[in-house]
Amino acid sequence: MHDKRFPIPVMVKLGAAGQRAISSVWEAIECLQNYWPSKTGPNYRRALQACLDALDGWKSAHKARHAFISAARDAGVFLDTRLHQ
Repeated sequence: MHDKRFPIPVMVKLGAAGQRAISSVWEAIECLQNYWPSKTGPNYRRALQACLDALDGWKSAHKARHAFISAARDAGVFLDTRLHQ
């Protein structure tokens, strides 16, 4: 199992953990399992599974990134950096 890098980091804001740039599948899994505000809902489960599948080589890091962004939007933790430029 090798970590897969995201083509573009995903910015999230997670309470006490603060603002973070998630740059890889492994970082996304750590974030989902340890810092996520609510570990329920279909997009959370899809993101976690997509990231696990990407580590195993079943999905691309690109698909895992998109699933992670969907979960982050649902949880209200996604920071769209395009809005701040």
